[in-house]
Amino acid sequence: MSEKSRIKVENLYKIFGPNPQKAFPLIEKGLERSDILAKTGNVVAVRGVSFDIKEKETFVIMGLSGSGKSTLIRCLNRLIKATRGAIYIDGKDILKMDKEELRQVRRYTMSMVFQHFGLLPHRNIVDNVEYGLELGGMNKKERLEKALSAIELVGLKGYENSFPHELSGGMQQRVGLARALANDPEVLLMDEAFSALDPLIRAQMQDELLELQAKMHKTIVFITHDLDEALKLGDRILILGPDGTARQLGTPEEILSNPADDYVARFVEKVDKTKVITVASLMRKAPVITIPREGPGAASRAMENNKTSSIYVVDSDRHLKGLVRIDDTVKLYRKKERDLEPVLVKDFYSAYEDTPIADLLGVALTAKYPIAVIDKDFRYKGLVDRATIINEVQEDAENLESPMHFTQMEESISSKTRETASHEEAEASGE
Repeated sequence: MSEKSRIKVENLYKIFGPNPQKAFPLIEKGLERSDILAKTGNVVAVRGVSFDIKEKETFVIMGLSGSGKSTLIRCLNRLIKATRGAIYIDGKDILKMDKEELRQVRRYTMSMVFQHFGLLPHRNIVDNVEYGLELGGMNKKERLEKALSAIELVGLKGYENSFPHELSGGMQQRVGLARALANDPEVLLMDEAFSALDPLIRAQMQDELLELQAKMHKTIVFITHDLDEALKLGDRILILGPDGTARQLGTPEEILSNPADDYVARFVEKVDKTKVITVASLMRKAPVITIPREGPGAASRAMENNKTSSIYVVDSDRHLKGLVRIDDTVKLYRKKERDLEPVLVKDFYSAYEDTPIADLLGVALTAKYPIAVIDKDFRYKGLVDRATIINEVQEDAENLESPMHFTQMEESISSKTRETASHEEAEASGE
């Protein structure tokens, strides 16, 4: 992910009411939203929020109803004008833009997907998708090409001439997404885009958005009140409190592992953390043996010093080659042989740093050795112990008040192992 900031928000306030400026002295005194409303008739929707959004990041803003999240996202493209603060889009404050500058930002930089689709019932799908381009003055041929390309991107090719009432809710939301993507915006704003869908379609749309983002690499700002959705989609998550303040900003793992306050802790207490917490958080650094520079003697001494019976082996570029066991290295040393290659064990498990620990439970129950942690180029990063994974999964199950005992774990793993074996056998036989 790029570290360049696409959007930067500084000390943002949005106050609705007859005289918003009257609210600020009371805000400075620390009065609650309800007290400010009673004294001034103004509602403090967003209260002193600051954050930045990186280029190509999926940034999720979440909170309960009334927390100000939908107001906040509408401030980003100035559908709602903030009362105080600054919103920088690529370094330019959108609150200081004139009408033409703002029109250019909305037309070419940002697009928005709304919760309730907003499709025009009398227009077919391709006409709905190209509608924004038409308003922008683009010629018919060019906007048709862009609309058809966007329709294909969201998986609706073949439905160009259908009308909204002929499509399911999920398909209608795809039309809304295609319309937002038609002009290839740099920033995609999505306000509760999937919350009107039934759970199954919603899950499918989440998966499709992840796949689209892998192709598009847009900067996405996604609003939701659903923590599971936020954890699934977000590179980082901003949690707003019921008073419109920012309570915590962090990665899914940071929020689950270290809630900033009791409010955030209540949000995450029923989440299965093992599906989000990754190997990186449990990984430990451990010594390795580098071949051909080091041989059986060095390997034996390293295992003795670290009180272990096996050690992983890498080449000079840190590519993982295997592991060696103490019995084998002692035998080689006594024979005065220096090459470790003949005794390298290849039957071991490895995982990437971003692998959820829940995915490794079966491995932890059956593995003979600690699990090697590698990067995408198969370079060694560290290891994670089997017991650490099992304990983490068990503790989380107990926290969820539905403990999974080890016999249940083993039954689950045995079932998955049988399914995997059957699948592999079918592939091998060409079925």
